[in-house]
Amino acid sequence: MSPVVVLVGPPGSGKSTIAALLAKRLGVPHRDTDTDIEAGAGKPISDIFVDEGEPHFRELERAAIAAALQGDGEVLSLGGGAILDAGTRADLAGHTVVFLDVSLAEASKRVGLSVARPLLLGNVRTQLRNLMEARRPLYGEVAKQTVLTDGKTPDQIADEILEQLS
Repeated sequence: MSPVVVLVGPPGSGKSTIAALLAKRLGVPHRDTDTDIEAGAGKPISDIFVDEGEPHFRELERAAIAAALQGDGEVLSLGGGAILDAGTRADLAGHTVVFLDVSLAEASKRVGLSVARPLLLGNVRTQLRNLMEARRPLYGEVAKQTVLTDGKTPDQIADEILEQLS
């Protein structure tokens, strides 16, 4: 049992959008672990961060990913910080993982000033740059394929991923 493909990348890389598009094209379900976490907790991720803190959120995230990786035939999108957990990185080793990379300028445009992203509060561009710099090596560590999303439509990105999956 295994997902068809797992998408990882920083905020604004298009993980949820591309996962939904890939799932539609492949005729399989799409699963987003951030959605799973919110459903299980009964509240948005931003509220989990405020109410219980990031360590608690990361525990919920680890459990959600472990469960999702047991799914079969899904397109799975993970939250941007999912790869911070060494156990999650190890669990991803046997899966087809695609790193959706994005430049800081493009990610900043896509993310905007979203309060739904608790780790980007304050100076969004600086926070995003710091996250991307710290996480980029970890995305590369787990990925079998990297797709730069800058200047591409979701359809073009999906085409590139599907081409590599064949």
